Parts: sequence; structure tokens; C-alpha cells
Amino acid sequence: MATYNGHKNWNYWNVSLWINNDERLYWLARDCVNQTDNKDNAARCFLRHVGADKTPDGAPYSISSVRAAMRWM
Repeated sequence: MATYNGHKNWNYWNVSLWINNDERLYWLARDCVNQTDNKDNAARCFLRHVGADKTPDGAPYSISSVRAAMRWM
């Protein structure tokens, strides 16, 4: 199976890159992980509070891409 820089595809890689390298997005994601009981709910929390439907360079946020970005949180 082909991957993109170790991620499922470009979208997953891009969302992970932003969440894990932008301080505001990182702390929002960490807060959501700490406030919920699983990564699906944490991803929903993130999507409710992020204030955008895509990353600054156009990758759409989705529950699955955000959940993948939170993998090690």
C-alpha cells in the first residue's frame, strides 16, 4: 500500500503536519484528547473548536484525519 510520508495520503499527512507543528492547534488537540474518553470524540471536539474546515493550505479536516494526527497524544 502506497503512503505519503508515512501517512495514509497527502490529506492525512497535511492535517498531522499542521496539528503537530502549530502551537495553537497542538494545544487545542491536546485539550480535546484530555477532555474526552476516546480519539473519535477528541477529533469531534477539535473540529467544533478549530474554527475552520481545512488547514491553512487547503487540506480538509475530517474526523479520521484529525484522529490519525492525534495518534500519539
